[in-house]
Amino acid sequence: MKKIINPDDKELKIVLQRPQLEQKDLSYTVSTIFNRIEKEGDKAVKEYALKFDGVTLDSLLVTTKEVNQAKEQVSHELKSAILRAAENITAFHEAQKEPVKKVETFPGVFCWRKSVGIDKVGLYIPGGTAPLFSTVLMLGIPAKIAKCKEVVLCTPTNSNGEVNPAILYAADLVGITNIFKIGGIQAIAAMTLGTESVPAVYKIFGPGNQYVTAAKQYAQQLGKAIDMPAGPSEVMVVADNSATPKFIAADLLSQAEHGVDSQVVFVTNEEQMLDQVAFEVEKQLSVLPRKDLAAQSLEYAKLICVGENKILELINEYAPEHLILNTTFNDMLLEGITNAGSVFIGEYTPESLGDYASGTNHTLPTNGFAKMYSGVSLDSFVKKITYQSASAEGLQKLGPVVEVMARAEQLDAHKNAVSIRLNALGNEKN
Repeated sequence: MKKIINPDDKELKIVLQRPQLEQKDLSYTVSTIFNRIEKEGDKAVKEYALKFDGVTLDSLLVTTKEVNQAKEQVSHELKSAILRAAENITAFHEAQKEPVKKVETFPGVFCWRKSVGIDKVGLYIPGGTAPLFSTVLMLGIPAKIAKCKEVVLCTPTNSNGEVNPAILYAADLVGITNIFKIGGIQAIAAMTLGTESVPAVYKIFGPGNQYVTAAKQYAQQLGKAIDMPAGPSEVMVVADNSATPKFIAADLLSQAEHGVDSQVVFVTNEEQMLDQVAFEVEKQLSVLPRKDLAAQSLEYAKLICVGENKILELINEYAPEHLILNTTFNDMLLEGITNAGSVFIGEYTPESLGDYASGTNHTLPTNGFAKMYSGVSLDSFVKKITYQSASAEGLQKLGPVVEVMARAEQLDAHKNAVSIRLNALGNEKN
């Protein structure tokens, strides 16, 4: 972890740059896999499962029997926890529904907007070192609330060709039945192109490693939508000396254990907090099961001390995926924050709460994309269709406005579409 004390503006800009970890050029690999799957379908998917995951698959589809067996393997304690989280996530996303509201923009002219679920969506759920069954809830629940007609879920298996039981339990809970044993690039390719078993979808959601990210970007080039640009997960914790150092350290470590490229930033206006937090991080790190992985992430961690008046500017410039605030001036910060994926306020609101069970969605913009992207919500799974309806009286009153504008743009057919109706209405009166 690197400590930075009172950097000037130039140094701060450098400090806030995300570390440029070595990334593989995956374009050739991705295009090759997509091309093969387009030509050979399921056969190619199975061959890639053997090549990359070391598993031989007779069938890609998870059967009802497999789902039922998996449900029996999930402990009562975990089932109860998943149910509670699902209820909270459902409540929060249900509240995001927008009622249809008709607006009379001009006498006799009515306009309204309606949300319609995207017909076919694909969910990618990582299942390797950290099987993210929580992401099934975060994506599957809003998809169902949006009434998407077809929800396809892809997730990798273990070496025995089995999907993590908690993933299958969560999928069953939210009503997803199209579950496929496919991971990595080949999963994204299958959902993009469609195979004999896997339906093609219109929009793809879900986190993943650099292979999955590259595949989603390639899918965009083929006309598919994705949830948002992805990068390494990150947290920024902002605290003063009213905060508890061991709580801060725990939050930093909860992010660091995601992966070696996770981003961890601590910001304070109290210099002594840097050493106190660093001490607690080392103390807690030593007993973590994933300490080696977290330690690699912490090599890039930043502990920054700046004046209180600089903190808000720093937050908005960095645009963190997760932002934890634990200061005596939280209200001032909240008033001015414009760039953040999700904000966690106060001593007793760890990031983990939002990751699992508070109700907000944990699929969030990273790598500074919070400056222009929102996290996943109900809106991510719907399209907004606008409608308008004019009465004869409405057209007679507003039509001349359109005629003038269309004539000025030299679009005579547009003008005539109005004029021919106005003439007919005039003849009816005569």
